[in-house]
Amino acid sequence: MPFRPALPVPSAPAVTRLTTAALAASLAMFIAGCAVGPDYQRPTTTVPASYKEAPEGWKVAQPADQTDRGTWWTVYNDERLNDLEARVNQSNQTIAQYAAAYRQARALVSEARAAYFPTIGASASGSRSGTGAGNRSTNSSSFGQQGSVNNQFSLSLDASWEPDLWGSVSRTVTAQKAGQQGAAADLANARLSAQATLAQTYFQLRSLDAQQRLLDDTVAAYQQSLKLTQNQYAQGIVARSDVIQAQTQLQSAQASAIDNGVARAQYEHAIAVLVGEPASTFSIPPIPLDATPPTVPVQMPSAILERRPDIASAERKAAAANEQIGIEMAAYFPTLTLSAQGGFESSVLSQLLRAPSRFWTLGPDIAATIFDGGLRSARTEAARATYDQNVATYRQTVLTAFQDVEDNLASLRILEREIVVQQQAVESAQQALAIINNQYKAGTVAFISVLTAQTTAFTAQQKLANIAGQRMVSSVGLVKALGGGWDVAQMDRETGAVEAPAPASGPAQTASR
Repeated sequence: MPFRPALPVPSAPAVTRLTTAALAASLAMFIAGCAVGPDYQRPTTTVPASYKEAPEGWKVAQPADQTDRGTWWTVYNDERLNDLEARVNQSNQTIAQYAAAYRQARALVSEARAAYFPTIGASASGSRSGTGAGNRSTNSSSFGQQGSVNNQFSLSLDASWEPDLWGSVSRTVTAQKAGQQGAAADLANARLSAQATLAQTYFQLRSLDAQQRLLDDTVAAYQQSLKLTQNQYAQGIVARSDVIQAQTQLQSAQASAIDNGVARAQYEHAIAVLVGEPASTFSIPPIPLDATPPTVPVQMPSAILERRPDIASAERKAAAANEQIGIEMAAYFPTLTLSAQGGFESSVLSQLLRAPSRFWTLGPDIAATIFDGGLRSARTEAARATYDQNVATYRQTVLTAFQDVEDNLASLRILEREIVVQQQAVESAQQALAIINNQYKAGTVAFISVLTAQTTAFTAQQKLANIAGQRMVSSVGLVKALGGGWDVAQMDRETGAVEAPAPASGPAQTASR
């Protein structure tokens, strides 16, 4: 049969102490709901009723159109872009940084929750100590006195718990939850930013490919023009100056074609960094841009507050700052710590676990700061100022979001009109060039007229290619401004959290900041 040490019935003083501790614990549980500090309310912002820059005939997307568009780039129907976007999500190092920050924020929530529970520890020790032999003296009774050796063994279990009397722990947990949600929104914003930057850089690269094709065609046309001028010079029809002018124009076009490669290489290298690959081993074959922007459904302005991860992040930071006010205000009130310790202690190891060797302590500890030289007041005021700062940041983020949407709506609307006019300008310039070429061959106009017509046609075509690229970049910019395929509900799903309930009201609660 295993050894079971007999425990005596507690004495009257022990019962009194146990009763006192139990009452203290009950009182702590009762007033734990008294949270001090202001309850959080989402800061108000001015939301317009409609978009000013929306084109005529535009209407708000119907509810059926507002489905999750996580892979929003697929609307461009470009397989190479789809492949690059998938690699961004997997290998982009900026996204990896924000993913690590999110994991850290999630761990901080668990760390804050740990304060709800008591701390329990165990310890065991053993020591052996002794004193030396007595000093030799003339006193015969002490002559040759032997030293003493003492052993001490102990085994104990201790526990302590600080009840959340004034809501400091609950507000810390709520603040860390808001921080986790903000980190999830930051991660989503970093992902959206990298995806949009990739798409815009990709379309800019393809626009340069279109311009390269135009430059190559222009060089070929100028070579034909130079050959024609040289033949006419050989026949004595034109002057030597016409040949030199034709050569100059051809060489300028060749230089522009070479220079275009510099910008393309830089865009290609930028895409390599976005997909997490060394620029030295990454390449994209030339693909001239011939796409047109797809129709992007636009939500009501009020939906931007839920569709933009940067807005959600700013709002969560304001929520966390609000909880910090309550945390600092809780420092004005006393703290209660309940502690208990029990175990065995003996000088003989074989008797360590016997009843006579046991010991225990139990009792509350109340502590309060009487004077701190204004430290708590300063910290509370700093927390209020931090909250006001985060509210201003949130409102500024909202204003910037509406600016982004309006900018890209205006850009798409204006560029759509501009590209129609520019296409007409290209057609007119090509017709004029064809007429002047015929007149030059007939000898009715000077070569300077050909040069002017060629330059005009090339400039018109180059501008058309630029506008086409700008439209695609603005289209991606509008998708990004609208939050891509992200929604605030995704933040809650990722964090497994919903809006934290307001702290329970109590006699010490205040709504002032």
